[in-house]
Amino acid sequence: MTVQDHDITAATDTANLPQPIQPLLKHATYKAHTTDFIVNELLPLEFTGEGEHLWLHIQKSGMNTAYLAKLLSEWADIPLRDVGFSGLKDRHALTTQWFSLRIPKKQLPDSEFAPVDIGANESITILEQQWHNKKLNRGTHRANQFTITLRDIQFADLEVTASEQDLSAKQSDKSAVEQHLANISTTGVPNYFGPQRFGRSGNNIREALSLFARPVPEARPPSNKGKRKRVPREQNTMELSAARSLIFNEILAARVRDGSWNNGLAGEVFNLDGSGSIFASDEIDDTLRARLESGDIHPTAVLWGTGNEKVSGKAAAMETDIVAHSPLLTQLATGLEQRDIKAQRRALRLPIEALSWEWQDTEGGQILILNFTLTTGSFATSVLASLVQELNT
Repeated sequence: MTVQDHDITAATDTANLPQPIQPLLKHATYKAHTTDFIVNELLPLEFTGEGEHLWLHIQKSGMNTAYLAKLLSEWADIPLRDVGFSGLKDRHALTTQWFSLRIPKKQLPDSEFAPVDIGANESITILEQQWHNKKLNRGTHRANQFTITLRDIQFADLEVTASEQDLSAKQSDKSAVEQHLANISTTGVPNYFGPQRFGRSGNNIREALSLFARPVPEARPPSNKGKRKRVPREQNTMELSAARSLIFNEILAARVRDGSWNNGLAGEVFNLDGSGSIFASDEIDDTLRARLESGDIHPTAVLWGTGNEKVSGKAAAMETDIVAHSPLLTQLATGLEQRDIKAQRRALRLPIEALSWEWQDTEGGQILILNFTLTTGSFATSVLASLVQELNT
């Protein structure tokens, strides 16, 4: 069956993904101002004070991470490959993150880093600098701390419960939201990939399908006699990541619908909280249930690829059935397998650390400010989606 363009648009619209309970806010706006979305990279590290890598702690807005890395390489007159950073940060936000620059013999440029060709809505501030003996590699930081401001708030039952003048009903709505926030600080939320993973209207998935329609790169000749041929490393990481993310989201959505996203299934592969460790279990016993309830372990789903043998039983059957019954997911899964992408596991549940909130009354209406911390690789939009039905920028 041919995959239609509208199928891709619908499949990548993360607003359609189910939630364990109906979000209590009907509508909210975020990113109305740069300071409405603040992200601080948490990178616990002791610097050596020596070595040829200059680490810069930078606050930026209106600029993506890759472009800032390019500006830094031009300033230091070093290859772009010698500029390191841990993760990509949102352009439409106020963010802080570390960069490392390999400066041979510590010979710094004569002028300070102050690019003149940045736009009116772009800003760069160096907060701190340190010398270290290692380059900053991708995925090094532990977590990100978020401060997010929600504006233009409408409660889901606003029209039903009261008029704008009914303050007691409004207070009841606020209490319900606060109870929900208290609950998810304990239970976590579904660990969906956010909309930015799929590009505008799902264009990254369209690119993935175009990639998979092309011939698979031929294996390289063996470098030594007796060693098997190696398939060249795939360079289209954005498309491959989008394909795996969409399959994962669809599996997680099915698990949310049947209530097993935080309970586990027979044959489940579990993730140990705060680590990359996983283990499989044929059955769910009382010990596993207690560990699940405490947040010590989380159920997982596949990031699709070859070698997905750890999962079994009902959990495995659900994953394969979801892919098999979708022409779009089948094409993506086949493309990933043909390129020998290795399967991995990702937790279905996203724990939320240090969640707090504050209400403010302004002339423009009531706003809600959220503070929380998420592990690397997770999306703040997953937290917001559990709270807001229609989230606009």
